[in-house]
Amino acid sequence: MPQARTFRRDPDDVMRLARMGCSHPTRLSFLRQLLRRMQSEGWGFDRPVWDIDAQGVGRAVYRAVGPVRTYSLVAFAHDLPDHQRSDRVIATAWDATFALFDGTPDADDLDRLAVNVPLQEAGRVTPNELSLSRANRSVRLFDHVVESLAREQQPNADMLLETGYLMRTTAVYGSGKFGAADRAAIVERPEMRAPFQAEMLSVWLTRSFTVDLVEHLARARGGANAARLAPELKRGLGVGNSTGLGMAPFLVRHPVLLNNWMLAREEALARVRAQEVVGEAEFAGFLEALRAAQDNALLWASAHPIQRAKLADLRDGLARTMAHVTERWDRCSTYPWDNLWRWGQTSLSLEGQEALLAAMLEPHGDLIDGLGDCMDADEEAHFPIDGAMRVGDLRAILRTHYAWALDVDFEARANTARFWYISEDKLEPRLGERFDEPGAERELPLDTGRQAAALWRALEGKPGDMPVAHLILAHPEHRPALRRAQIIGRHPFAEIRDNLIAADMLPIDLLRCKLAFFGATRFDPRSDRWVRISLFQGAPYPEMMTGRVRDA
Repeated sequence: MPQARTFRRDPDDVMRLARMGCSHPTRLSFLRQLLRRMQSEGWGFDRPVWDIDAQGVGRAVYRAVGPVRTYSLVAFAHDLPDHQRSDRVIATAWDATFALFDGTPDADDLDRLAVNVPLQEAGRVTPNELSLSRANRSVRLFDHVVESLAREQQPNADMLLETGYLMRTTAVYGSGKFGAADRAAIVERPEMRAPFQAEMLSVWLTRSFTVDLVEHLARARGGANAARLAPELKRGLGVGNSTGLGMAPFLVRHPVLLNNWMLAREEALARVRAQEVVGEAEFAGFLEALRAAQDNALLWASAHPIQRAKLADLRDGLARTMAHVTERWDRCSTYPWDNLWRWGQTSLSLEGQEALLAAMLEPHGDLIDGLGDCMDADEEAHFPIDGAMRVGDLRAILRTHYAWALDVDFEARANTARFWYISEDKLEPRLGERFDEPGAERELPLDTGRQAAALWRALEGKPGDMPVAHLILAHPEHRPALRRAQIIGRHPFAEIRDNLIAADMLPIDLLRCKLAFFGATRFDPRSDRWVRISLFQGAPYPEMMTGRVRDA
């Protein structure tokens, strides 16, 4: 009897850092969810405040008006000397600073925000604000665009494509930081239920501000005849972002949320693979997605050796896929999408496989978009430990989900070479070298593999029917590992199945996985610990949506 097909990937394969570090944005990415909702619900947009002088200093307000609520990006433009411009988190001044306001701010709100928002961490906002952010100009390109428009010319298209943004954010804070509203205050709102919707809205409106600012400065310099940025060039611009280790531990600290992100994507892939035919519309959409991925991959550039190798793999994988799809793929076979996927697993690198996944999902919106509603998580509901669980059941979970960790020699220096800690300067996560740097005594509990292996050893000789409460009463140090084991027993994609303190662990893999779920493109690592990316590149602007932008 032939073996039944299975369309779902094994978490042991999916949750390895090498694969997670090849993630690509999909139509389930959070910025795509935001754009679809605003488009389908007919949101309106305007700019009720534009008080920017000829030097590009002042304030502006951009409103997004939904069916029930309004959100306003309050932007402050500054005159920043070149020597103060830095992408580092320890910077204290920026070209622009922003807050996403819940509602429409009045004059008093704007004055209060003008005092605090430019200070960022040194200031304080209130629960009326949903996010706090800042951005710096991409100086060479920004100045080139202003000069070109002022001379009634369009900027060099190749320069715009090379960089891809006029400004890049260096932090977008939300979820209660520095006094802003906690996520719990907004999570029941339909438009905010998906993860990071407030932050994505802030960045999307920031994109409009960056274009408005260069056009304003061009008019101030060149007069009323200054050109406006051509629509096709404008759409090719996103918002850059520089980010580093500060976001890396997020995926470890939020296991249920990680599970739901990965599970939604894996369910989407399984649904596509289970389709018995390839419709003409789906085939055309798939080819369009592949071509767009090839064009996008040509825009990526990096001097980092790891990323250069991955870029080569990506471009090669996309070329192989296009050749296979157009010349050899039998679209009339049984389960053609599954056959294509199985070909990719044997013929493509990890970069190529994950790019194929994103392209396969793209034309199947009706089939998979609803999965976006499953990507949030009530993590508090899964925090309590079940003390009645039997030791035998716990052993079974550890064997099933932590086999990758149980045989690791955590006495070997290479397997414990790193430690995670919080920096004193900015209270941000950092990664230290255990045998070369001080501070390991303040290590964060992100060594999930080592903890699971220690819990496994603690179970030796314990009767299988013993409640785990007895173990934890005697050895409370194993509570975190027990909690994670119980979570992963119900959420198989909750754990990264790699040693996060090993000498060869690449933090950039954590960053890329999370940023791909945001919807980021053009990954440009500057080391294995920080990266520049672009958000909303190619996406519509407010005036291209259902509503219109109306200047004050």
